[in-house]
Amino acid sequence: MIVLRNINKTFRVMKRQSGLGNAVKALFSRQHETIHALQDVSFTISEGEMVGYIGPNGAGKSTTIKILCGILTPDNGFCEINGLVPWKQRLQHVRDIGVVFGQRSQLWWDVPVIDSFDLIRDIYKVDPVEYKYNLDELVELLDLGEIIKTPTRTLSLGQRMRCEIAASLIHSPKILFLDEPTIGLDAVSKISVRQFIKKLNAEKRTTVILTTHDMLDIEALTERIILIGNGKILLDSNMDELKTRISTQKTLTVDYYGMSPPIDRGWTVVDERDGRITISYDSTIYPTSDVIAKISKNTTIRDISVNGITAEEMVAGLYSEFEI
Repeated sequence: MIVLRNINKTFRVMKRQSGLGNAVKALFSRQHETIHALQDVSFTISEGEMVGYIGPNGAGKSTTIKILCGILTPDNGFCEINGLVPWKQRLQHVRDIGVVFGQRSQLWWDVPVIDSFDLIRDIYKVDPVEYKYNLDELVELLDLGEIIKTPTRTLSLGQRMRCEIAASLIHSPKILFLDEPTIGLDAVSKISVRQFIKKLNAEKRTTVILTTHDMLDIEALTERIILIGNGKILLDSNMDELKTRISTQKTLTVDYYGMSPPIDRGWTVVDERDGRITISYDSTIYPTSDVIAKISKNTTIRDISVNGITAEEMVAGLYSEFEI
C-alpha cells in the first residue's frame, strides 16, 4: 500500500549571528546552510497496519509525513501510495487519506464544529448518505454529542482533538496519518482516542501511521516501530522483539500469605513490604515459569504479576544505542 524507496529531502536555511550589525550585513551577504532532512529513507507499510514512526525532534518524522501527504516534494526517490504518487496526483491521493496534526487545526475557529464538517463534506464531495452515516457513527464513538454545535474556539483541547479526528475521517479514508494526536490531552481523553483508533483499525482495516513522543500511545496502538534519526531510518522492527533486544530484565511482584519467599542468587529484591515483594531477574538465565514455580513451592501466593521493559525505557535504550 505505501512504498518509499531512497527518498531524499534537503532544506536551505539562512544563518546569521545575533545583533543589529549582523542583521544589516545579512541584507547584503547571506550565509546559508543545507539541512539534510531525509537521507535515503525506505520502508513499506501494508494495508491495515498500525505503525509507530518515532524519533527525536528534528529527526525527519514530520517531513516524511508531509511527503506522504503530498504537501512536500522530495529531491529524489520513489514514493507510491495505493498506486499514486502523492505530490503528482494530489487530488486523487487526498481522497484516500486523513491527517491529524496535533498542533494544527483543520476546523474553522469561530463557527460551530458541524459547519466545519459540512464544509469538509463539500470539499471532498462526500455522498450525502455516506456523510450522514459517517457523522452519526463518529459522533457516537467519539462522544461528540452537543460538542459539534459549539464554536471550535470554545472547546477544550481534548474536545477539539476528538473533533479533529472526526473531521479527518468524514470522507472514509483508507490511510490515517496521526502526528502527535494526543498532545496535551488528559488521561481520560487519551484513553478515549486510543480506543477509537484501535476500533477503527479493527473494523475498517484503516492503515494508521502514528508519530508521537508519547510512548504510551505507541505501546497501546502499534505492533511495529520505525525509528528515524538524523534523517535516516535506523530500525524497523516488531515491538516485542525490540523489548527483548533492549532488555531481558523482568520484574515479578508477588502478594503472599505468611513468610516471604526465598530469594535465589541472581534475583534482586527491588521492593519489599508487608505481604508483598518485587524481584528483578534476567529472563534468559531464569525463565519466568521457573521463578514462579520456585516461589509457589515455598510460599502461599495471593496474587502475582510480571512486567518487562516499558516502551519509554525501550525507546530511551534505542536512542542511546544509535546515539541520537
